[in-house]
Amino acid sequence: MDFPSEHSAKHEKNSEAQPAFNTAELIKPRRRASWKVMVPLWIALVTLVVVAYYRDWDARLVGGGALLIALLTNALAWLAATIGLVPILGPLIVKILALPFIWLLNGIGYVISMIAIRRGFSRDVLTYRGLTIALIVGIVIGYVVGKIV
Repeated sequence: MDFPSEHSAKHEKNSEAQPAFNTAELIKPRRRASWKVMVPLWIALVTLVVVAYYRDWDARLVGGGALLIALLTNALAWLAATIGLVPILGPLIVKILALPFIWLLNGIGYVISMIAIRRGFSRDVLTYRGLTIALIVGIVIGYVVGKIV
């Protein structure tokens, strides 16, 4: 039969053999990527895309690779956060870029453009894309003016 004093002596022997459990290590926040890492990463990504453009590499492969690298390294989130640091207009620009309606409108425009170009309406596509871009810019300007006023 173990007595309390013997039990505490056993417990002390076991605790010396194993390191103490530290909960502070578990809840410690991850270190965020600093500008010393992200700026060279963005320079490398832009250089990759420019070199690929001039050497006529496969655009889908280069664009997909650059997007994959940017997503895995959180470079897109860092860029959005950096834009968001600009006073007054920065947070508005980030909000606008995050609006699903803008992404949906632009995506539908590209799909319709692809279909129209295959059917031979390339001149009409230029007019349509110009109107779509004007609409998106108008929405953005209206959103910014509406938030400021």
